[in-house]
Amino acid sequence: MFSRRHPFLFFTMIIATIPAVAMVMVVAILVGGSALFSSSMSTFKQEKGNIGVVEIVGVIASSKEVSRQIKLFRDDPAIKAIVLRIDSPGGGVGPSQEIYREIIKAREVKKVIASLGSVAASGGYYAASAADAIVANPGTITGSIGVIMEYANFQKIMEKIGLTPVVIKSGEFKDMGSPVREITLKEKAILQGVADEVHLQFVRDVAEGRSLGMEQVGKLADGRIYTGEKALELNLVDRLGNLEDALAWGAEMAEIKGKAVPVYPKEKRLGILKELVSTLFKQADISGTVTDYFRYVLN
Repeated sequence: MFSRRHPFLFFTMIIATIPAVAMVMVVAILVGGSALFSSSMSTFKQEKGNIGVVEIVGVIASSKEVSRQIKLFRDDPAIKAIVLRIDSPGGGVGPSQEIYREIIKAREVKKVIASLGSVAASGGYYAASAADAIVANPGTITGSIGVIMEYANFQKIMEKIGLTPVVIKSGEFKDMGSPVREITLKEKAILQGVADEVHLQFVRDVAEGRSLGMEQVGKLADGRIYTGEKALELNLVDRLGNLEDALAWGAEMAEIKGKAVPVYPKEKRLGILKELVSTLFKQADISGTVTDYFRYVLN
């Protein structure tokens, strides 16, 4: 790292940075100060709107921000309906289930429409299935109702280079799925059982969210993907259309009088000073106690 390769230059830079940070702090005080250190006070990108739009984009690794936005719109009396714009190939089981649960709770208060973009598969479809209705493009890739566990085995590579792993464990299955040895039949059976259990949860939630029978969903839940057009035939989606169509349908379902105006939540951003210091240290490739100190002070 930078600090180890160039210790003198590293500490020189830190010393040089202190006056710069102090100058920024002085400017902050002169211009009113507190806004420099805090996140934006505005909740939305625009002040007026009656349909909240929550975007679920990319791999679903965390539910925190999506759940926050759903709750924000659910509790806002000005928002009459919620549209979920989903462009995701899926992700973790837990986060997908947490988003599903928040959507179910939002449905108790307001109409929720899912708009599927280019891809809304696996965990992306899991979340969508909780909505009151789903709109997909004819070519949207969706479905993929299933569960997968996989890992690489490096045992033969380690044998070739002469590395012998040493494992100390408290129970027989504590290192189950280890990449440095073959999986046993007992371990494979356990992991298969977990995959089957989660798959059953997936099927059950889709069936409940879509008001379909378990047997009907089970026949479709072999992991395969479907186009939006095929998904419509199979009752996995309700209409074909784009985001504008989903917004119009949401306004209709919510009985909005007048023009439907979408509103997007403002992304949480660091204060200017936090972003300045964070960017400075990232560009310098700094790690260690000094970075930790600044992170502690500014948070």
